[in-house]
Amino acid sequence: MILAGQHVSTNIIYNALRPSFNIRAVVLEERLPRSEFLSRRLHRLGAPQVLGQLLFRALLVPILSATSSRRIADIHQQYRLDDAPIPASEIAPVPSVNSAEAIAILRELRPDVVVVNGTRIISERVLTSVSARFINTHAGITPLYRGVHGAYWALAQGRRDACGVTVHFVDPGIDTGTVIEQALIEPAPSDNFVTYPLLQLAAGLPLLERAVRAALRGEVVTKAPPEGESRLWSHPTLWGYLWLRLRRGVK
Repeated sequence: MILAGQHVSTNIIYNALRPSFNIRAVVLEERLPRSEFLSRRLHRLGAPQVLGQLLFRALLVPILSATSSRRIADIHQQYRLDDAPIPASEIAPVPSVNSAEAIAILRELRPDVVVVNGTRIISERVLTSVSARFINTHAGITPLYRGVHGAYWALAQGRRDACGVTVHFVDPGIDTGTVIEQALIEPAPSDNFVTYPLLQLAAGLPLLERAVRAALRGEVVTKAPPEGESRLWSHPTLWGYLWLRLRRGVK
């Protein structure tokens, strides 16, 4: 089973795994209402930080996406990333991954493995509702780069040795589950903030497939995480991104 948010990456993961595995259902949660999303972020980060993040998303991300369209197409072609829509017959919509509806589907289908992608934090009640192992692909090397945009922040810190992707078991924390596999990416000069996640996904798909196969056999071998400070990262602000780009050349 796939338990996911409504993201293009969910389509890519589904299409990558479908030829090799019997996917019982794709349980898609509704997007968090924008007002609730902003309220949570304001409470956690404060108004100046959130304002800077909103300006970055509204002003710079569209420019980066438009100027990177050719590179994005090249990555899709090179790594055969298929973002075709998931058939409607395969989708089971739920209000949230933590809803009673989601738990009911899990208990009805009793999957052996649940592949997670882009959801809210999954509660322990959901994780213990079935005996399946929950596996997630995280765009960052954990525990150093938890949260979002792990490749960007690793490059911003001059840590190309920690610029990559992690496949891990899911626990009730934020990207704190036991590491199964990790891989580094090598961004090209033409890559930037909007293409790093695609490179991470491309590097993570083979790891995810191996992890699912091993979990189905009951033969998963976990790995010790890299040493270093565990930190939860958020979105860059407009001024933070511009400063890092001008001073350190991080795109």
